[in-house]
Amino acid sequence: MRHDRYESPLSSRYASDEMQYIFSPDKKFTTWHRLWVALARAEMELGLPVSEEQVAELEAHADEIDYDKAAEYEKKLRHDVMAHVHAYGDACPKAMPIIHLGATSCYVGDNTDIILMREGLCLIRDELVRVLGRLAPFAETYKSLPTLGFTHFQPAQLVTVGKRAALWMNDLLLDLAEVEHRIDSLKLLGCKGTTGTQASFLELFDGDHAKCEELDRKIAAEMGFSATVPVSGQTYSRKTDYAVLSVLAGIAQSASKFATDMRLLCHLKEVEEPFEKNQIGSSAMPYKRNPMRCERICSLARYVMVDAGNPSITAATQWFERTLDDSANKRLSVPEAFLAVDAILNIYANVAEGLVVHEQVIRKHVMEELPFMASENIMMDAVKRGGDRQALHERIRVLSQQAGANVKDRGEANNLIDLIAADPAFSMLREDEIRAHLEPSRYIGRCPEQVDAFLAQEVRPVLTRYAKALEKQEAELKV
Repeated sequence: MRHDRYESPLSSRYASDEMQYIFSPDKKFTTWHRLWVALARAEMELGLPVSEEQVAELEAHADEIDYDKAAEYEKKLRHDVMAHVHAYGDACPKAMPIIHLGATSCYVGDNTDIILMREGLCLIRDELVRVLGRLAPFAETYKSLPTLGFTHFQPAQLVTVGKRAALWMNDLLLDLAEVEHRIDSLKLLGCKGTTGTQASFLELFDGDHAKCEELDRKIAAEMGFSATVPVSGQTYSRKTDYAVLSVLAGIAQSASKFATDMRLLCHLKEVEEPFEKNQIGSSAMPYKRNPMRCERICSLARYVMVDAGNPSITAATQWFERTLDDSANKRLSVPEAFLAVDAILNIYANVAEGLVVHEQVIRKHVMEELPFMASENIMMDAVKRGGDRQALHERIRVLSQQAGANVKDRGEANNLIDLIAADPAFSMLREDEIRAHLEPSRYIGRCPEQVDAFLAQEVRPVLTRYAKALEKQEAELKV
């Protein structure tokens, strides 16, 4: 391994082997070969002078890529597609005269891009399911554990730890629906020619429009697609790339929301990401347990969300039937978005399967704020016993300010309940009746029932539908 050249950390540190293979040179160029085989076979079946022997020769060498020879040809020809045509032709001398017959470079380039994006989305889909599969038992386990809810990161009405996990999962289900839609709706470019008119194929088929249409159908079927785009210039619409990267950016948003919540919870010492026995949190402060995995999720997610702007600009600035300023950008923006989201979901799964919940800290924080939340219920009980609602409200307001000053100015415990119990305005209530309102489970609403319904109606059907994706058990980090 060389250490004197830049290499992408997406490959060396983050992305899985599976996703790296999808966007590897081997996968790209063997797909080019398969497309040339499909083209030759379709042209043979539609009556062009292509023989079974030539198709068989192409098939026999479809998985062989002579990179050195292709590089030599590209240096000479300054054209990557023609370089591989010649390198493939050297391995298939009988078929050389008919390789790429009637096609333009985008026949292999754009069709391959669609194929690879679809395969990448299928892997992302399975990774989403694996994250859901790890969060589901967590939500079930903690569906009734009260915890502070937060609005504006200020203590609010109680929720439960499991209900909060359901919110994370719901975002992922929205993402999964988008991924499924995109997989189902992607269409192959097919054989559309230099400006999308199929003029070269119409010439080859002596003006037979039906054969031009059938050529597209045959190639699409061989490559596993039900349809090709209905109209195009030389390329498929670059809005397709934007649509795909928008889906990936949506996943990045969801993962970053989860990771940000986790970083805040880690600060509160309520819930933490996994921390291994020999892990070092800080080079200077040995006691630290930095949430580095969730920080990494946020960091990569930020990259993906910004990266999604690339195909947006590309789609907006294409000239007529095509221009070539998209080529270098696409080589970076599309694969790197997939590699980054792949890494994000792998880290997400790793964190989700090892979440550490500190129940006593959670309860401590709940009990510090619960007196304020209980005050309205106490007031209602007192009104039912004959108290004046307006007068009682004013007393609680005054007492709450006193208790708040004890907490903020003196660093003391929240003594609001003690103050209420000692106040003559609440003499109609016994102290034990007042303190009975300090049971956290009285303030979580329908959280357990909501989690149960969500898991049963929304999550488990997905886990059942993609049960095979759950067979990969461990989500291991590279670093």
